[in-house]
Amino acid sequence: MADGKEDPAVFTSTSLPSDPRLMATVTNAYLGTRVYRDILHVNGVYNGAVGDTHRADIPSPINVRMAVPSEDSMAETFTLNTRTGTFSHVLQSTDYAATHQLYAHHSLVHLMAFSITIRRLARTTRPIVVQLQTPFVPKSQDLDLNRGPDFQGAHYIYGQTLVPEVEGGPRPTVHMLWTPVPQALTLHGEEQERSWEFLTAVAESEEEAKRSYSEGLAFIAAGSLHSSHTHAWATLWRGCCVDLDGPLPLRQALYGSLYYLLSTIPPQGNPGFLFHGISPGGLSNGTQGEDYWGHVFWDQDTWMFPNILLFYPEAARAILEYRIRTLDGALRNAQEQGYKGAKFPWESAATGREVCPEEIYGAQEIHVTGDVLMAFEQYYYTTQDQQLFRENGGWKLVAAVAQYWCSRMVWSEEEQCYHIKGVMPPDEHHYGVDNSVYTNAVAQRSLNFAADVARDFLIPVPEEWVDCAKKIKVPFDAEKKYHPEYDGYSPGEPVKQADVVLLGFPLMHPMSSEVRRNDLEMYEPVTEADGPAMTWSMFAVGWLELNEVQRAQTQLNKCFSNITEPFKIWVENSDGTGAVNFLTGMGGFLQAVLFGYTGFRITRSSLRFNPAFPNDINKLKVAGISYFGNKLKFTITKAEMRIKVTECPQDPRASPLEVVLEESGQRVPLREGQSVSFPAAAGWVQKTSTE
Repeated sequence: MADGKEDPAVFTSTSLPSDPRLMATVTNAYLGTRVYRDILHVNGVYNGAVGDTHRADIPSPINVRMAVPSEDSMAETFTLNTRTGTFSHVLQSTDYAATHQLYAHHSLVHLMAFSITIRRLARTTRPIVVQLQTPFVPKSQDLDLNRGPDFQGAHYIYGQTLVPEVEGGPRPTVHMLWTPVPQALTLHGEEQERSWEFLTAVAESEEEAKRSYSEGLAFIAAGSLHSSHTHAWATLWRGCCVDLDGPLPLRQALYGSLYYLLSTIPPQGNPGFLFHGISPGGLSNGTQGEDYWGHVFWDQDTWMFPNILLFYPEAARAILEYRIRTLDGALRNAQEQGYKGAKFPWESAATGREVCPEEIYGAQEIHVTGDVLMAFEQYYYTTQDQQLFRENGGWKLVAAVAQYWCSRMVWSEEEQCYHIKGVMPPDEHHYGVDNSVYTNAVAQRSLNFAADVARDFLIPVPEEWVDCAKKIKVPFDAEKKYHPEYDGYSPGEPVKQADVVLLGFPLMHPMSSEVRRNDLEMYEPVTEADGPAMTWSMFAVGWLELNEVQRAQTQLNKCFSNITEPFKIWVENSDGTGAVNFLTGMGGFLQAVLFGYTGFRITRSSLRFNPAFPNDINKLKVAGISYFGNKLKFTITKAEMRIKVTECPQDPRASPLEVVLEESGQRVPLREGQSVSFPAAAGWVQKTSTE
């Protein structure tokens, strides 16, 4: 599937971006930084009260850059290898090469590391000196840092955050150990090559920091620290393949987006890891005044989560567990606004309390509560993991969200239906509106899902849930056959971002093809051209649904103006404003491929497909799709679709899968290791029917 010889997963440049915000990021589930930045962040460690809470800045010992005494003809390259999760800087002359490699260890998540290797290229015996620029100062505006005794050759500092998120709330303590960095390294005359390795260990206990540092030293002694990291990335990529026979920029955007998103997820096989969610700019960003302070929005649940769920349900579960752990904060939010149940915050940090610095969003942009529940729904319908709901707090959350929506509705005698008044829709240009079509539709979906889960668990379904779901107003103009964004919306009014088009996907709100087309045509020309990056992906999915493949590609191509060179960092807005390393935009883009080109739709009983892709793509391969414990590989061309079960669940009670072709009704069993193929058309994968 190559387009020329260039590897679409490796981004190399002879210069760095002039804007430091656009540097590559090295991140794992616990630690993150931008390359050559003087701070790093720890997952879940915030400082500041309520609206001022932000990721706590921790001084970064890995902010090191190589330099050499002035020499002529030095070649310099900077590379982000997304296959190995490694950033490298190479300085090369005719006599020698110096290589700096930097990474956040993917499986040993408390470790960040870098190495410097100097290698002779010519038969000289002169000493070679590489200088290391290390502007590290062990101070922080967010922590009360203290110096502790050295440990196994490492320096040690520790300190507590200064201000809790809420009064009486937690103030985490951060412990950090790091290998001291000299001002220069020398390859002596008798040496041909030498490497130096430097470790940083960060944890919220002294014991864990020291254990991690010692473990890192043991890996260094065995010569396997970096190889263990690259092995973890190789394993991650083996379980998650998306590639296509198409233009190189599209393939690069896919690899880049997957790398930055996969960098954030908990390591496999570590179910006890406490995950604290994904913010729009990831762990590398979110200091005070930047990238929404590192808060968690609907961006996680609506835009990033579905991509993670398709490949790594264990990581998806960790995201849901973050929402379950912050349920008490959501219950308190609803109570403070005079409602029952749980209202998830527009901006969430450590506690689930509302931490948006501007009150209007927290008060009015309530669709986030339905967005959270939709992630739970998608997870439930692809895993049937009843334990999360029965034993681990999932059902309590589902029921609390349903209760919130019922208490948020008011009955209209005039229209004989329920209204939700005074909200801000996803289109944030409008506020204080009644009956936002997206908000009301997602509320309806929440209630229907809650009722379905209750029935599955043989729990009586409150009549109120059924009544509110059945009778909520979902605005529709029967004359023009389209969905107005809210009561009183006038066609042609400018819209900030994807809003009504989200009814078709991801909400899958019932509508005819004619209405779906009308919604797309009504809102496409009035949506801000340089608005948030995820918008055009959703228009693309809509046009793909209607098999308007070139029109879809025109929309998806708009995303490329949000991708910066050379490291494929996304910016929120195409003019460069807003969040950087904008994972939300990447998530939308990935959904356009993973749900758009394939036509994947998660339903209560099946994983539907209906492939459609544009003329310049000949073949799409998606491997590692998880469905009821199985792993599936899809290979799609314009003429044919091939499905293979590459892995089956270990549980002998698990039902096997089958493919059902929509047009003929033909059912084809799916057996592990065997491929089935059929003409590319609509159908679905389901548990084998016993009828």
